[in-house]
Amino acid sequence: MAHPLLFDGTWTQQWKYESAEAFYQQVLSGTGGAQGTGDSTSGGAVDQQVLNRIKSLETENKNLKKSSQDLTSLVKKLEARVAALELANGGSSAPASKPAEKPAAKDEDSDDFDPFGSESESEDEETKKRVAEYTAKKAKKTAIIAKSSLLLDVKPWDDETDMKEMERLVRSIEMEGLVWGQAKLIPVGYGIKKLQINCVIEDDKVSTDDLEEKIVGFEDLVQSMDIAAFNKI
Repeated sequence: MAHPLLFDGTWTQQWKYESAEAFYQQVLSGTGGAQGTGDSTSGGAVDQQVLNRIKSLETENKNLKKSSQDLTSLVKKLEARVAALELANGGSSAPASKPAEKPAAKDEDSDDFDPFGSESESEDEETKKRVAEYTAKKAKKTAIIAKSSLLLDVKPWDDETDMKEMERLVRSIEMEGLVWGQAKLIPVGYGIKKLQINCVIEDDKVSTDDLEEKIVGFEDLVQSMDIAAFNKI
C-alpha cells in the first residue's frame, strides 16, 4: 500500500521560500534587512554576508577597471613613443641611402677593371721570388738518409763447412745502399761455429727480406740466417 504522504499536495514550507524570495527582491532594490524571528533571523544573517560579499566584489571590480584604464593609457604612451622613434630613424636614414647609388657608376666601368693590375703583378713577382729562394735553400740542405745497422748470424750445416768461403760469399753480395762491416766466428757447440757479420743498410734501398734471401741462397754452405741486432742510425 502506497504511503499517504505521496498523495499530499500541500506545500508545508511554502512560507520559508516565499520569505526568501521577498528578501531577495529587497536586496535587489537595496532595502533588504533582517525581518522576523527564528529561521528568518538566521536567514537575514546569511543574507548580510551575501551583501558584504557583493560590496567587496563591486570594490574589486572598480579597482580592476582603474588598473585596466591605467594600462591602456600606458600602452598608448608607448605606441606614441615608438612612432616618434621610427619617424626619427626614418628621417636620419633617408640621406644615408643616397651614397649607395654610387657603386652603380662603377659597374658601368667594370669592363675597364683589370683584376690583374700592377699591384697584383708586383705581388705575384714577390711570391715567385720567395719561392725561388726557398727552393734554392732547400736544394743546399743535405737530405737525411735513414740507415740501419744490422748484426747477422749466418749458421752453417755442420762443423765441416768452410767458414772462410761462407764469409767470402756473403761479402760478395752487392746491393745499392749496403756496406759490409767486421765479421767473426762464434762457437755454437759440437765444434760448429757461426758467422757473425755486421752491415749497414739504407732503409729505402735495402730490404732485410731481400738480403736474407740472397744469403740463404748459398744453400750448400748456409743453413739459415738470423738478425741478432737491428739498430737505427
